[in-house]
Amino acid sequence: MSFAPTDDTITIDQLTRDPYSVYRRLRTEAPVVRVKSIGRTLLTKAADTRAVKDNPALFSNNDPNTPMKRAFQAHTLMRKDGAEHMRERMAMMPTFSPVNLKTIWGPAYEKHSAAYLDRLPRNEVVDLFPTLAGPLAARILAEILGIPDATDEEMQFWSQALIDGAGNFGYADEPFERVDGCHDAMNAMVESRVPLLKAEPDQSALSVMINADDPIEFSQVLANLKIAIGGGINEPRDSLLTVLFGLLTNPDQLEEIKRSGNWSAAFEEGLRWVAPIQASSRCANEDTQIRGIDIAKGEIIMTAQASANHDEELFEDGDKFNALRPKTTHQSFGSGPHHCMGTHLARLTIGKIMLPMIFERFPDMQLVEPEKVVWWGFGFRGPLSLPVRLN
Repeated sequence: MSFAPTDDTITIDQLTRDPYSVYRRLRTEAPVVRVKSIGRTLLTKAADTRAVKDNPALFSNNDPNTPMKRAFQAHTLMRKDGAEHMRERMAMMPTFSPVNLKTIWGPAYEKHSAAYLDRLPRNEVVDLFPTLAGPLAARILAEILGIPDATDEEMQFWSQALIDGAGNFGYADEPFERVDGCHDAMNAMVESRVPLLKAEPDQSALSVMINADDPIEFSQVLANLKIAIGGGINEPRDSLLTVLFGLLTNPDQLEEIKRSGNWSAAFEEGLRWVAPIQASSRCANEDTQIRGIDIAKGEIIMTAQASANHDEELFEDGDKFNALRPKTTHQSFGSGPHHCMGTHLARLTIGKIMLPMIFERFPDMQLVEPEKVVWWGFGFRGPLSLPVRLN
């Protein structure tokens, strides 16, 4: 039998600070490798990551050793398969219907975007992470989920605590302690809204779930909302900041995108270049093989979509942001039954509304000291700041 080689040199700190140099090496030397520090077999080639995600019968989402269950205090739909997963996923899906995106959430996002952009000062340096990308993502998500009384600050704190806990593969104490302190507040916020939404239903996720003809258990309603809080802020926040960084550091590309109006291409390239959700876990249901490497039943596989999006077989100069590259298919929104529920919302709000709006308001926006922007994260990744001068 041929088992995956073990790499005991790769640290979680390396994967947090600079995963792409690690992935580049592994794609060439060991595309299927056991990484001791994360306790998983890592896949770095695009064909392999997609094949695993597209075969839920063979590769289950129920990773029994994920920190997600500990962080969320629940067995969430993200770790379920088949009918059980689909029932909980579909409970929220009506909220994200095309008609709701067009008539409710798109206009709401446009209104909030204008208001948040109005607050930004001109002709001085401002960090778009805390002043725009984070709060705006929090505000529209609070409305979509049906908890509009949650403040931007609360939503962002809860979200960061949840994703830090879910990505705590080293099982450090502090991330779990921080997220533990958030659950009572989140539960209380949701529970306070139930009577109101029972009396006056709307199209928010909480309302849709509790007013369904055959509602899911309330514990899973809470879990669904927390999954959305965890992923629904950092993904749009980080993707917006990433695209802005890419365009502002490539002024020739920015000018062509302005000319063509193809902001959606810039959005997709940003997600390909730095995937907001970098990796996902699966559990092998049976003995199998990947690239001739034996995978035993029960083995935990980690698919690195961040690496897949840079795969040399698919992308020329994949490590570079290029909004003008020929149209390609990335894996940042996932694949298979667990394809990201907010895909169309993100493409609408950022790719079609925010990007043209911000450059219409600030056509001469300049990135200040781009070399000092710090990128961070292994499971979830994005820039920790984006200082710009708005002109």
